[in-house]
Amino acid sequence: MSDAILKVRNIETYYGPIMAIRGVSLDVEEGKIVTVLGANGAGKTTILKTISGVMDPQKGTVVFDGKEIQKNDPDWVMRQGLSHVPEGREVFPFLSVRDNLLMGAYTRNDKDEIAKDMEMVHSYFPILKERGDQPAGQLSGGEQQMLSISRALMARPKVMLLDEPSLGLSPLLVKEIFGIIKRLNVERGMTMLLVEQNANIALHTADYGYVLEVGRIVMEDTTANLLNKDDIQEFYLGMQDQGVRGKRRWKKRKTWR
Repeated sequence: MSDAILKVRNIETYYGPIMAIRGVSLDVEEGKIVTVLGANGAGKTTILKTISGVMDPQKGTVVFDGKEIQKNDPDWVMRQGLSHVPEGREVFPFLSVRDNLLMGAYTRNDKDEIAKDMEMVHSYFPILKERGDQPAGQLSGGEQQMLSISRALMARPKVMLLDEPSLGLSPLLVKEIFGIIKRLNVERGMTMLLVEQNANIALHTADYGYVLEVGRIVMEDTTANLLNKDDIQEFYLGMQDQGVRGKRRWKKRKTWR
């Protein structure tokens, strides 16, 4: 995509001698939600860590807003306008909810605008205002996920990286959080790269999708088209209905039609 704000080209990233992602390329168009689907261990989280600077690629480039950013510190990458919401939420448990939110704005000194952004995140997640003085570690899993997303928003990012926002949450909370993710995209134009195992909700939330298998991109298309592909229906959407049997069938799958 020529107008992509984030372009990943042929990245290879290793854990020691083990190659975790193999020549991955993807684009994220400004104002869109792009999702990466894949089984557990396929390399989805590694892609986000490589983009945000947590891990360095051995090969390839990551171009964000016209500038190569690979092999830079995460703090520097974040200051360019890219916020990473990590898997497992990772809030500061002993700080208050309010102080966690302010940590998201630690690179900023525009106090009036920070106050406005605090009001903005409270409008999307009112429970965080109610819990403002409470230690973040005392929040429920769903509330911590809301806090993690809101903390990233406080940095005023151009792009958000979301790693498994549904992890460990009830179906009701997943629906609520993904509804807000979609609202942030529609109402505020927030660009997002989403990795998610819940293929059904990811495909119904995002605009474009990539399928990752053992560190490689094996399929890409609009989410509308992916939803209609037999392989996606059988090995992702069907897997969620068939439980363990579906997961075993997925592991045996070697090729894509």
